[in-house]
Amino acid sequence: MFEERIKSIETRFEEVEKRLSDPAVLSVAEDYKKYTKEHAYLAPLVNKIREIKNVKKEIENLNELRHSSDTEIKVMAASEHEELSQRKARLDEELKVLLIPPDENEGKNIIVEIRAGTGGEEAALFAGDLFRMYARYAENNKWKLELMEGHSTGLGGFKEVIFGVSGRDAWKHFKHEKGIHRVQRVPKTEASGRIHTSAVTVAVLPEAEEIEVDIRPEDLRVDTYRASGAGGQHVNKTDSAIRITHLPTGVVVACQEERSQIKNRAKAMKMLRAKLFEAKQNAQAQALGSARKQQVGSGDRSEKIRTYNFPQNRITDHRIDFSIHRLSEVLDGDLDELISQLIKYDQETRLAGAVAKENNNG
Repeated sequence: MFEERIKSIETRFEEVEKRLSDPAVLSVAEDYKKYTKEHAYLAPLVNKIREIKNVKKEIENLNELRHSSDTEIKVMAASEHEELSQRKARLDEELKVLLIPPDENEGKNIIVEIRAGTGGEEAALFAGDLFRMYARYAENNKWKLELMEGHSTGLGGFKEVIFGVSGRDAWKHFKHEKGIHRVQRVPKTEASGRIHTSAVTVAVLPEAEEIEVDIRPEDLRVDTYRASGAGGQHVNKTDSAIRITHLPTGVVVACQEERSQIKNRAKAMKMLRAKLFEAKQNAQAQALGSARKQQVGSGDRSEKIRTYNFPQNRITDHRIDFSIHRLSEVLDGDLDELISQLIKYDQETRLAGAVAKENNNG
């Protein structure tokens, strides 16, 4: 079964390469994008398959030398055979990881929504902390961050902040952040010095292309109003803020961060497409039943995923039972260790699911 899959991958790769050199495909943007994306997924697989084949040939060539009458050649061949066998075993494992079905949202830009939950002003302050953490993390990775909507509080927190992140692997590194983030600390607003527990909800949505979500103009109600100010920094004197209601679903989005009504509308439409796309994917996941179980957690926004404990300088991710004692550094944007553990666990879980599926089919 495994060998058949390898052959089908090589055959498909050749077909995709032919399509990408076909003028008919090059002239249609959607087709070209589709085949380019598939080629990007298949190319590392095929390169790894070819590398394994070359190692296998080298091992076969050494088999004769291992039985040579010349003792020195025999010893050298045995040593090299051992090294190549270990290399092949490592390449086989790497191939298995590459064979994990790709995330359908891989490569997409994202929209992140942070909302203060239980805890009043302290929750709003922590929402501001998380926004700054993600902004610095995006900056460290040279991703572009675009503020879409923000409702700040007087003390520097946010009741709600929505922003987009665009750049290579943005979805891969942010997708596991969705859920409830809990903070335990003495609030700045607390005079008695008691530790409070507050919560913030984070949602991460993949950006959707227009062709992925069908939005009819007649299904939209668009309202304009006077902006109250972008993040409380300035007040517009014109009706530049936009609120869009998708009538069939009741989904409402709004944007007032730009002084231009046209720019606010473009951002609001981007947010609407992302929300409708997420709803579409959730419906598909529910129809597939166990599909979400192969991810880190359920991806549910109501799931408590992480606790930030200030007195103990500890961050704990409850889904993978992983803790680190570098709270200030993480909040300053150094999320690499935490994110890499989540990505690793996700890959291992999805690989186990793919292998189990392969065995069942076999």
